[in-house]
Amino acid sequence: MQSAAYAVEARLLGDDRIPALHEDLDGLRGAGLAWLGAVDGDGRLAGALAWSEDGGVLDVERLVVAPALARRGVGTALVRALLDRAGERPAVVATGRDNAPARALYERLGFVRTGDREVAPGLWVTTYRHGS
Repeated sequence: MQSAAYAVEARLLGDDRIPALHEDLDGLRGAGLAWLGAVDGDGRLAGALAWSEDGGVLDVERLVVAPALARRGVGTALVRALLDRAGERPAVVATGRDNAPARALYERLGFVRTGDREVAPGLWVTTYRHGS
């Protein structure tokens, strides 16, 4: 699912240099991330969110939704679940600057844009923060 979801983002960005797009199963398992999953009505994985925590700040490392279920609230539900888990702790996320659907999701949930940065020549991400 991660590869399929990041392939969609790569098309939106016009750039396939997204590290998670090329990650194999061993890399995924070895990433040391905590995960939340969402299942559909048939018990199949619909989406997943992975995060790390550093100094009390939760960093959304991955948000993937099965492409067939995109824009049906799966990603929103996963991010809300993480924010509930975070409580008073802040959360941060970075997404492709040209990924309008992801940016709209984070902004709708109260994330505030903190800037843009070029992570590779010509590849830009927008960073967000939620909470203090």
